[in-house]
Amino acid sequence: MSIRANIASLVLRYRLKNAVPPDAPVTEMRAFMDKVTAMMRTSPPRRVTVEVIDMDGNTAEWIAPRSSDPAKVLLYLHGGGYVTGSLDSHRALIWRLAEAAGCRALALDYRLAPEHPFPAAVDDAVNTYMWLLDNGISPSSVAIAGDSAGGGLTFATLLQLKEHQVPLPAAAVAISPWTDLALTGHSIAANVRAEAYLTPLGLRMASEHYLQGTDPKTPLASPLYGDHTDLPPSLIHVGSAELLLDDSRRLAAALRQSGVPTVLEVWPGMFHVWHAMAAWVPESRAAIDRIGVFLQGHLRGHSNAKTST
Repeated sequence: MSIRANIASLVLRYRLKNAVPPDAPVTEMRAFMDKVTAMMRTSPPRRVTVEVIDMDGNTAEWIAPRSSDPAKVLLYLHGGGYVTGSLDSHRALIWRLAEAAGCRALALDYRLAPEHPFPAAVDDAVNTYMWLLDNGISPSSVAIAGDSAGGGLTFATLLQLKEHQVPLPAAAVAISPWTDLALTGHSIAANVRAEAYLTPLGLRMASEHYLQGTDPKTPLASPLYGDHTDLPPSLIHVGSAELLLDDSRRLAAALRQSGVPTVLEVWPGMFHVWHAMAAWVPESRAAIDRIGVFLQGHLRGHSNAKTST
């Protein structure tokens, strides 16, 4: 790990990890996340345009680097345990991913729990993907990606699309994904001391807020337990120091067992969604570049997209 990555890990561990109790009111958790991400956030540069749109009652943003191919789209689902997170908290990460991939991104502000429990987030993500298809974007020109809960939501969305026999996107990317809300991964206990940000209690509280009585092994909530046959090529990034390390390892194994071309990259020593610190941490920029290369290899541009999108 670089010196900057080590410093970032220490700041997360000793200044932020236990700053808000996991059982704090949701409003307090959201306010804290906004405060934290404000410190890491950088506004998109002039070469990136941001357009706010209404997505059937939800807010979404087109984030388009000047160099991007407008026919190629990254549908991005932010993290935050299904309880926190927003377009503001993730915009800096999303524009960098879009620029690395040479595409524009559609970032969705899906509904959050506990006000909107499972399966609201899945429904919003599926509806947004369908909106893209309805507006002339070819499935072969779309990838779905997300971090943490958004990484799990990425695969939940794919499972739901497959169930309804909707043409699937060209690729999927998950950054530190949360794929097992039953919290059965060995690394949740094994990596407690190494983890820089998440806590087992925090994960349990977020799971309860989102599920509200739903079986945590329901595949659309915990895609680890789904049928992964015929899902698109997938890239998974996870740090070796994460509580959710085994969520990634086991999902990658299940995808490969189902015949899905899958790349799992375990980054030594890295913390949860380290990609978000690209303004300071070289490993973050390197990881984003690798995701860009992966997406460039799978997205195909087409000219039938409606200009209204």
